[in-house]
Amino acid sequence: MKLYLVQHGKPVPKEKNPDRPLSEQGISDVEQVAIFLKKAQVKCFNILHSGKTRAQETAEILARALSPGTEPQQKDGLAPLDDVRPIAQWLKGENEDCMLVGHLPHLGKLVSYLVVHDVKTAVASFQQGCVVCLESGENAAWTLAWMIIPQIIT
Repeated sequence: MKLYLVQHGKPVPKEKNPDRPLSEQGISDVEQVAIFLKKAQVKCFNILHSGKTRAQETAEILARALSPGTEPQQKDGLAPLDDVRPIAQWLKGENEDCMLVGHLPHLGKLVSYLVVHDVKTAVASFQQGCVVCLESGENAAWTLAWMIIPQIIT
């Protein structure tokens, strides 16, 4: 199973809009990442987001490119300060590739917990609009397969 962890794209400042939708740059960055992933033949039909506007918009852009016709769904437990253990436990029951669109510090802690079983040990350095791909192997162990950031492909 592959798990794609995505930090939402760059949002507008809170002062401009307290709901913090994606900025023009955020939209552009995520669209470029989506195009890159599509060319790399990444497919994912299970795309989940935190429910925050910037994460939902990011998930929608990715879904249009990677699984047209699929509607991303909100998933509890993906908010910035949520405990990562419930999501890690939920993943144990999943068999199909999954994409989680969320926020820091949650995503960073989730990667660390899944890979080295310690939320305080940094494993990946997330950036807005980036994708980290983990793969589960034997005994449901997770390894870091690859990571892409918008600056590399734009």
